[in-house]
Amino acid sequence: MTGKPLVAVLSGAGVSTDSGIPDYRGPAGLWRSDPDAEKLVTYQYYMGDPEIRRRSWRMRRDTGVLRAEPNAAHRAVAELERSGVPVRVITQNVDGLHQLAGLPARKVLELHGTARSYVCTNCRVRGPMEDALARIEAGEDDPPCPECGGVLKPATVMFGERLDPVVLGDAVTIAKACQVFVAVGTSLQVQPAAGLAGVAADHGARLIVVNAEPTPYDDLADEVVREPIGTALPALLRGLG
Repeated sequence: MTGKPLVAVLSGAGVSTDSGIPDYRGPAGLWRSDPDAEKLVTYQYYMGDPEIRRRSWRMRRDTGVLRAEPNAAHRAVAELERSGVPVRVITQNVDGLHQLAGLPARKVLELHGTARSYVCTNCRVRGPMEDALARIEAGEDDPPCPECGGVLKPATVMFGERLDPVVLGDAVTIAKACQVFVAVGTSLQVQPAAGLAGVAADHGARLIVVNAEPTPYDDLADEVVREPIGTALPALLRGLG
């Protein structure tokens, strides 16, 4: 044991906006600029409408998540872990940027899955997203599973799908065990992820909220930071280290 406090970081879309990945619910979020876009990541629409699937694949090709690079916030979390502080990241993001920044994959819980893989909705075979997008570029607008011909989808948790209960259970365990819980770049409006902040506070953790907009958990927090994440989070984590 290091004797240092366990730091849990709940990261939301705001952590990745400096990497060029759009927010969803913020003031300039994707859902506000194009409410119909939510259908592209809603399981019922995706499975029931081939045109929605085609649009969804084009969106994934064009948004460039796989081309995104970690930013100062991702690097700061990885640097805190390298300094010897026990760190666990619970992320609502699907971009894999915490791992690309150098945080060991075993220390990252991806609540909403990953956009870096695809999965077959029928036989559950998985593969790298690069392969599916290459098929899109080659002219397949709704590529079927290479194994069984079933419908492929990103290995993300779409609206209408349940979170992996094992991943969620591990997240609750971390929230209960940590001494510091940092909720960063998340509106804390989407359950059950948002509730982890309350779980941590209820179990004695110091709760810190770093977000541009007010959240439902601000009154419960020991500290609320409104400054830009790219500068605020590195400074905050250096203090913890």
